[in-house]
Amino acid sequence: MSDATLVVVAGATETAAIDGISAAGADPTLRRHTPSADLEIVAEGRPPSNSPVPVSPSGCPTPAVVTRAVRELVGVGFVGVDAGLAVSTSPSAATVHEAGTTPGGDVRDSEPVPDAAGVFERARGLAGTVAGADVGSSGDGGDGDPGDANELLVAETIPGGTTTALGVLTALGERPVVSSSLAANPLSTKRAVVEEGLAASGLDPGDLAGDPLAAVRLMGDPVLAAAAGLVVGAVDRGIDVTLAGGTQLATVAALARHAGVERRLPLATTAFVADDPTADVAGLADDLDLALTATDPGFDAGEHPAMRAYVRGEAKEGVGMGGALALAERAGVADADLRERVAAVTDRLLAEREGESPPGGAP
Repeated sequence: MSDATLVVVAGATETAAIDGISAAGADPTLRRHTPSADLEIVAEGRPPSNSPVPVSPSGCPTPAVVTRAVRELVGVGFVGVDAGLAVSTSPSAATVHEAGTTPGGDVRDSEPVPDAAGVFERARGLAGTVAGADVGSSGDGGDGDPGDANELLVAETIPGGTTTALGVLTALGERPVVSSSLAANPLSTKRAVVEEGLAASGLDPGDLAGDPLAAVRLMGDPVLAAAAGLVVGAVDRGIDVTLAGGTQLATVAALARHAGVERRLPLATTAFVADDPTADVAGLADDLDLALTATDPGFDAGEHPAMRAYVRGEAKEGVGMGGALALAERAGVADADLRERVAAVTDRLLAEREGESPPGGAP
């Protein structure tokens, strides 16, 4: 079993309902289910009974299937953090800690996260708890031993989150670039949305440098507040932290920097994000003194439709996919074994969604 614990911070924002912003769910209504479904797919290997398997409008499955596949192969501990879920997880779900907030509003409004400071502080206080949580090693039959995790991998799931991340980066005066769950990054649309938000809050770019909580309150989402609180709380306690994601987790690093964190932090993302010139995650990492790792899972050698969709540039990151892939590489998992397990997890989930029994049962 890995000595790392994956902490996925999950929540919703009304920003996700803006047309053309997100592919993290087939339509705006289903996107409200995506974060809670992602938590349970990673934890339990299936979504809650009231939520479908998240797929993009073109049918690309959530990156949670990749993270789940790595958990089944490597045995990574898991904790979820509710930072404004729109749909609750099932009572039988693995450990989910409450950051105590409601879904975020539309970033074009004047104050989309009114309780940003409270969310940040509650998550900051959770850092020691999740690092010492008694968590399942794979979610499919065994519990991990209690005790402190040697490393926290902080990840996110929130549709529309790259747009709110762009809002926060812009308010802080950082490099205004983000990735996308869509194959073609609608960066101009996101920038227009952010401009509306800045105007609604009476801000110019860079006005909130040094004031990270105001940046989230006026231009962000509750997941950013909670993830930043976890990172700051972990650093305060001397716990090793890896930012498991792409430009959204780089934005979390920016918030931590503006909150006074000086430690160099690792950012573990996917080759899909790193190869996206519109995202410029390498530039963000350099700006913020992050040790960037980009893992290529070799999906271009796979025949499964899900892997072909990832290679096309859909669902490039999220739900800790980059951090999970880095752990798999560290553990010596062969790309072929990873591809086989990703295909199996995807087929199992989609078969269950259709009310069928997966061939051979769950692995």
